[in-house]
Amino acid sequence: MPSLKIASWNINSVRARIDIVQRFLEEEQPDILCLQETKVKDDTFPPAMFRKLGYDHHVLNGQPMHHGVAIISKLPLHDHGRHDWQDNGEARHIGVRLDCGIRLENVYVPAGGDVPDRTVNPKFGQKLDFIERMTRWSETLAEPTLIVGDFNIAPLECDVWSHKQLLDVVSHTPIEVEALGRLQASHDWVDLGRHFYPAPQRLHTWWSYRATDWTANDRGRRLDHMWASPEVAKMATAHKVCEPCRSWIKPSDHVPLITEFAV
Repeated sequence: MPSLKIASWNINSVRARIDIVQRFLEEEQPDILCLQETKVKDDTFPPAMFRKLGYDHHVLNGQPMHHGVAIISKLPLHDHGRHDWQDNGEARHIGVRLDCGIRLENVYVPAGGDVPDRTVNPKFGQKLDFIERMTRWSETLAEPTLIVGDFNIAPLECDVWSHKQLLDVVSHTPIEVEALGRLQASHDWVDLGRHFYPAPQRLHTWWSYRATDWTANDRGRRLDHMWASPEVAKMATAHKVCEPCRSWIKPSDHVPLITEFAV
């Protein structure tokens, strides 16, 4: 049965980190790479390296200096679409349909600022509203779908280095976890990370730049996710977090995820 290998990575500027993107593609050879936080306009996205490696299909949704998402593929991509779940024009989503019939959605959820209170921090309210709009979309979803990206929420106690110390820190607060739970329930999404690495196994995808040595205290969080419709989840054969990428030269603070499917 043919296999399909899909990767997702918040790259924190694709132009600044083009060398490690190339290394990742050469080492892992995914069929499709979904990038978040590309930080580049569509007309200045750097295509040459991708095409050199056989990734000829590019679907972009970018803006200058901030946010931005892209799907880079060796395989044809159809029915491109965008959702403005932020409701302010920011480039945070791109979606395509694959020849195998799977809909692939790539999303970058807002971080939400520093204070977990929408009355004093509008960014936190925008994040919750973003997830609520995703939930309304998800409730009506009929297609077999894989949604990937930086969700900026670590939902489980074991998804962070210290549940107790992060309870009031944006990305792990109860209100965010509850909102993400409603989104997951709205389509019976299967969290592929925890499908392959059941709780309470350690599973982190992000480490702050503030730590000189990110490995010393391992203060990670699982902010990046791959969720599948139940029928798509049945096709998943393997999943991994590419943690060594965090130690590469000039790294992103996030690391890539890869899921393989038998399609």
